Amino acid sequence: MNEELSDRIAAAREQLDAVRAEVAGVYIGTSVAVDHMLIALLARGHVLLEGVPGVAKTTLAKAFADALGVTVRRIQFTPDLLPSDITGTYVLSPKDGTFSFRRGPVFANVVLADELNRAPPKTQAALLEAMQEQQVTIEGDGYTLPSPFIVVATQNPIDLEGTYPLPEAQIDRFLIHLSIRYPKREHEIAMLRAHEVGAATASAILEERAVLAMQDLVRRVHVEDDLHEYAVGLSEHTRSDPRVLLGASPRATLGLVQASKAMAVLRGRGFVTPDDLRELAQPVLAHRLILRDDVAGDPAVREEVVRSALTRVSYRKAVRPV
Repeated sequence: MNEELSDRIAAAREQLDAVRAEVAGVYIGTSVAVDHMLIALLARGHVLLEGVPGVAKTTLAKAFADALGVTVRRIQFTPDLLPSDITGTYVLSPKDGTFSFRRGPVFANVVLADELNRAPPKTQAALLEAMQEQQVTIEGDGYTLPSPFIVVATQNPIDLEGTYPLPEAQIDRFLIHLSIRYPKREHEIAMLRAHEVGAATASAILEERAVLAMQDLVRRVHVEDDLHEYAVGLSEHTRSDPRVLLGASPRATLGLVQASKAMAVLRGRGFVTPDDLRELAQPVLAHRLILRDDVAGDPAVREEVVRSALTRVSYRKAVRPV
């Protein structure tokens, strides 16, 4: 790694540490969730936060967005929400009789999609093109979304009343899935003490140019060919597991490598290690697996499949001729 790249990565790590600390002042919980959200941002991906109501999913998402110093829009998904309420629509000007495009809340750097699975599938699908292509198409006209662009969505477990399961195609668009569980005892006590003083808010630490520079930096992180083979091996193992109907796709393998490169920057390195892939395999791969009917009702099976892949697929450093 050359000195210029090393210095830039060191500077980026300091900024990311500052963001992490700022979010920690608002969201009292595990730092892993914040790290994984930063990884998704750097890797140009999206995040799905899942958990029962009241575990601070929205608090975490909002604090994360505020600390980035970019434009933020929040969409509260409800059963009566329309696709045009997300993407925007053409409106008629009464003065001259012409139509002009009124942009929807998706035109922001960070889109907080709160309780995404409370809207019907047609409305959920309004985000698909935006998440994959970073654009929306209205009446045949394409509109590019701003950069950086990340969707941070929250959802309640799909078996609760009034929710709609996300389609597999949309779940696959999320680079990282995080399960937000009940806090540890000490975290919940700290939360109660903090709220006696008043609800805290996160201040902007970064700005748009800084985020874009970090995303470009991730592209320069080095990945050995052996690690490419290791990532493919992990995905292939999920496809051969008898409990799985459809395993991790090539998009999932690519996402695992991209997320690992972002983790390297987060930890001040210009190269990916096998441990980066191992640590991110669960949040990147598990939610994309489609299970067979006899085990589909048990969400723990997806995690077991990925753990099996990590146990049985070994990383081998190839011996290359000198």
